[in-house]
Amino acid sequence: MTDASRRRWLGSTAGLALAAATRPGIAQGAWPNRPVRLVVPYAAGGGPDMQARKLAPELAQALGVNVIVENKVGAGGIVAGEVVAALPPDGYTILIGGATHVINKVMQPAIKFDPIRSFEPITQTSSSGTVLIVPSDSPYRSVQELVAAIRAKPAAFNYGSGGVGTAAHLAGGAFCKVLGLDAVHVPFRGSVEIVPGLLGGQVQFAFPIAGTAIAGTRGGKVRALAVTTPQQMPQLPDAPSLKELYGSELLVQESWGCLWVPAGTPRAIVDRIFEASHKALQAPAVREFHEQGGTPIVLSKSPEALAELTRAETDKWARIIKLIGVTPS
Repeated sequence: MTDASRRRWLGSTAGLALAAATRPGIAQGAWPNRPVRLVVPYAAGGGPDMQARKLAPELAQALGVNVIVENKVGAGGIVAGEVVAALPPDGYTILIGGATHVINKVMQPAIKFDPIRSFEPITQTSSSGTVLIVPSDSPYRSVQELVAAIRAKPAAFNYGSGGVGTAAHLAGGAFCKVLGLDAVHVPFRGSVEIVPGLLGGQVQFAFPIAGTAIAGTRGGKVRALAVTTPQQMPQLPDAPSLKELYGSELLVQESWGCLWVPAGTPRAIVDRIFEASHKALQAPAVREFHEQGGTPIVLSKSPEALAELTRAETDKWARIIKLIGVTPS
């Protein structure tokens, strides 16, 4: 090899090395070559955290590296969303996102992330509706009976939630607006107060998340009258879907979960996480844990399918929030 050709060869090799070093996930070798963080926007011990900790070892096995669950708590998921959106797009941080982040953005446009633009979609992970419940000793044994009673006594009925803008508030508000009912919203200090408030008589009906409602029905404390999923839930065979009863798409309200990574993450890494997460989420232990909690596994056919879901849900929640009259802050 002549000196000139050797210089050309060295130059081209250095160029390739520099290009590789500037690509996320490539600088230190093939991705992944160090632990991956799975960020949970809620406190340790809660439902989303426990689901993440069930998922983590299965995802670690599929990826071939440790997966560390990290709780970033604050502002109903906003803190975690803003933190992950600002991180390098190298595939080493995965956010457990979902409908809550979409609702947060609709209600608070100034927050520093956008579910559509700030993240690369990976896959939907789960979906769970809310459940219309009354106390087990309530005289109302069907939705129709409850609706008739509310119409007969305007403003005499209260419905409870864990606060303004929560799933229970939006479900109850949409239920009243779509059906033309006059009922009073009672926001408690947190969702854990919904069932005690119902049993104590402060409210006459409520829309807690499915896991809470299922546990309450099994314990004999509450009666489920309907669900906000498109069809009936297997765990509540006597509770029809509000969509099936009344036809409005605004009565379909599901709290879906998903996986997001920072925008700009290379497509090869997105595809690898997509494949690994699908394998992990279909592990029997993970699937069974979700089903027992009333949040069955639901997987996207592709990252693009999750992107489309996020856009559609953003539009729907904007319509619901406008209908109810919640003012964005």
